[in-house]
Amino acid sequence: MEERLMVRLESAVARLEALSLRGGSVVESGGYDAAVMDPSVVAFEDFMGTYFGRVSSAGEKIGGQVLEVTKILEQALNVQKELLIKIKQTQKPDLAGLAEFLKPLNEVIVKANSMTEGRRSDFFNHLKAAADSFTALAWIAYTGKDCGMSMPIAYVEESWQMAEFYNNKILVEYKNKDPSHVEWAKALKELYLPGLRDYVKSHYPLGPVWSATAKAKAAAPSAPAPPPPPPASLFSSESSSPSSSKPKEGMAAVFQEISSGKPVTAGLRKVTDNMKTKNRADRIGVVGASEKESRTSTPSFSKAGPPKLELQMGRKWVVENQIGRKNLVIDDCDAKQSVYIFGCKDSVLQVQGKVNNITIDKCTKMGLVFMDVVAACEIVNCSGVEVQCQGSAPTISVDNTGGCQLYLSKDSLGTSITTAKTSEINVLVPGAEPDDDLVEHALPQQFIHMFKDGHFETTPVSHSGG
Repeated sequence: MEERLMVRLESAVARLEALSLRGGSVVESGGYDAAVMDPSVVAFEDFMGTYFGRVSSAGEKIGGQVLEVTKILEQALNVQKELLIKIKQTQKPDLAGLAEFLKPLNEVIVKANSMTEGRRSDFFNHLKAAADSFTALAWIAYTGKDCGMSMPIAYVEESWQMAEFYNNKILVEYKNKDPSHVEWAKALKELYLPGLRDYVKSHYPLGPVWSATAKAKAAAPSAPAPPPPPPASLFSSESSSPSSSKPKEGMAAVFQEISSGKPVTAGLRKVTDNMKTKNRADRIGVVGASEKESRTSTPSFSKAGPPKLELQMGRKWVVENQIGRKNLVIDDCDAKQSVYIFGCKDSVLQVQGKVNNITIDKCTKMGLVFMDVVAACEIVNCSGVEVQCQGSAPTISVDNTGGCQLYLSKDSLGTSITTAKTSEINVLVPGAEPDDDLVEHALPQQFIHMFKDGHFETTPVSHSGG
């Protein structure tokens, strides 16, 4: 309680000092002061005092690059607080105005991402966890259901998934080595879940509430476009290669505008006919036997929601609620993007390129073919899935899944396969000779645990004739 009070007092003193330096009067600064004292802004300061304090304390114990990225995180949170204050004084801007409004936040995120580049640090997992977590702060860019983003609460939850992979690595690596690192990782997660999520849920469940009475900010006069930021920018991940030069979707166009200076319409992506769910096969009439096979590939809506296949924020491919689609393809991807597949049934997805990680969640009879992943391919809460790795994958994890066929190439034979709460997991690997058939291996799902010499020894159950 004392720490939170001190944070509030220091913040108030800083504002008063800033006013005195500007020479502003109480009357002139009344709008700013009213915005600062708004319950949502005060609650954000309380949120920072409650949750970020633990991250900062653990970061100071560790020091070095971990402390440095922790300070950048504090800077990003302070920028977001200032943006929340400005929202109270500003009318809702247009797309170009929103890009300019969010520029300070983007600059901090670019700084954090730059720390993960170059020579791999001993604290790479810490840097990646922190940098990827910054995605959640972009909830403030939500402008409505047609903006291409999830609702703010869901967006914060989904964005944390990008950072959780590296955050879990910290917990595993330092579990029995250094409690300060474990404390930092746990505090980082709690900062977003439940911290930021609960704050957004309480104050901005439908997105930022802009001022209805303030004057709209006029767009700045045309000026030379600033140089593009490094590729690690959260909001602008466009590379110079022709294959990655396609315009981004939805709100990604906003953040593209931040650094590129291109027209806003250049960021809008055309939806081809085959991507429109209304263009379905004619369902009138009796389906003959010759048509039954083609009928299984006819797309349809899931009860959970409309189908999605889109790139969100330039960082995450989302494939959701696809049913009976055998020709799903992601070909414009790079190693900094992740793929999240959710709620799909009787469909096949091809990922034609290297990505950071792939997650298949709550899918049934889903097929996945991918080239390479930098981190891992994760299969959770699924049934009857088939996954083929044509390149390399350091880790494949299967959790709470019944029925899974894994096809490995020669380049992926060194893959580490982790299973938990699974059944009927089969792995098919190439034969000894190029012309040989694939060899199938069943992973054990039953184990014997025996207490020997002061500890348990675990061995898989072997069956005769296996």
